[in-house]
Amino acid sequence: MGIVRWLFDAQLVIGDQTVLWREVIGNVFGLLSALGGMRRKAWAWPVGIVGNALLFTVFMGALFDTPNPVNLLGQAGRQVMFIIVSVYGWYRWTHRADDATTVVEPHWASWRTRGLLVLALVGGTAVLTPVFRALGSYEPVWSDAWIFVGSLLATWGMAKGWVEFWLIWVAVDLVGVPLLFSAGYYASGFMYVFYGVFTLTGFFVWMHQRVRPSVAPVVVG
Repeated sequence: MGIVRWLFDAQLVIGDQTVLWREVIGNVFGLLSALGGMRRKAWAWPVGIVGNALLFTVFMGALFDTPNPVNLLGQAGRQVMFIIVSVYGWYRWTHRADDATTVVEPHWASWRTRGLLVLALVGGTAVLTPVFRALGSYEPVWSDAWIFVGSLLATWGMAKGWVEFWLIWVAVDLVGVPLLFSAGYYASGFMYVFYGVFTLTGFFVWMHQRVRPSVAPVVVG
């Protein structure tokens, strides 16, 4: 338990700011998961689950008595959501048809699906904002709700193989960066800046693979 205890308590002090190592490590796992997702590797899902578990304890700062006692309920809740949806995605990517050549084939969502995604993002944010505010989430609460709903839709889209899921991540990052910096979660804020560039890259990679499908073998590890 010594390593676990160290990981939970270890801190990195930069000037007058204190950053938890598990925030840094959790974001690194998240980045590795995104890289695996871009390359359509099934190991991206379990790697992401580890990062989600670590970041849940970070964003519930008041509950876990961290140096930053700010609860971002949308950020914390999305880690739980990530774990649930990631189990589905992991199963979907590792249980393909016998004649499948890849774990997932990138494809465009239908116009109807795109419309439903936009409606779900805006409507879900409107519904969850007062809920998160009542539970004591950090202001501006709408941005926390936006991140939660957008992350759910993007993860679901990744599991489905929709190319558009990368653009949903871009929308999440645009709101997430200022929120995380204002709440004092600097490691996650800087990582979101990098994610923003990475997600745009992932979009063009998947778009290219949609036009010219890969013939890579199925990867389940």
